[in-house]
Amino acid sequence: MNIRIIAANGLIAAVYIAVTALIQPFGFTNIQFRVSEMLNHLVVFRRTYAVGIVLGVFLANLFFSPIVAYDLVFGVGQSVLALLITTVSMRYVRNVWARMTVNTLSFTVTMAIIAFELKLALGFPFWLTWLTTAIGEFVVMAIGAPIMYAVGRRLAPKMFDSAHRSR
Repeated sequence: MNIRIIAANGLIAAVYIAVTALIQPFGFTNIQFRVSEMLNHLVVFRRTYAVGIVLGVFLANLFFSPIVAYDLVFGVGQSVLALLITTVSMRYVRNVWARMTVNTLSFTVTMAIIAFELKLALGFPFWLTWLTTAIGEFVVMAIGAPIMYAVGRRLAPKMFDSAHRSR
């Protein structure tokens, strides 16, 4: 990684933590609207941004989660898995909006991991918790897609142009 990528990942992690701190009551437990999750779309523009996203998730969970130990394992694990699914799919999906759709669905479906975590840690019902966390994740990711599309054009214009042209 070069200095520019390291700095970008540091900024991504810092923004993730700051936004999570601002909406802390809505970012944890069974009703989640963690606005910082929209940053997950940055991986669509550059795979290496996954490092900043995962670091941001780890530190936000460490500092703000009411169930720290569980969130460090399950929350970070869910992010890693969803980002991995997205980055692997990027080999086959070239269109930026299609990638964002895959990313949104990847994060939404893998919220089952968070539902399982909340069942273990707090005794919440799995299916209802999966439904509520998945809805929250889907809404944040869907609303965040156009915002991250605009940001992605600034962060990775060369990659964006090549992905955009191959629609």
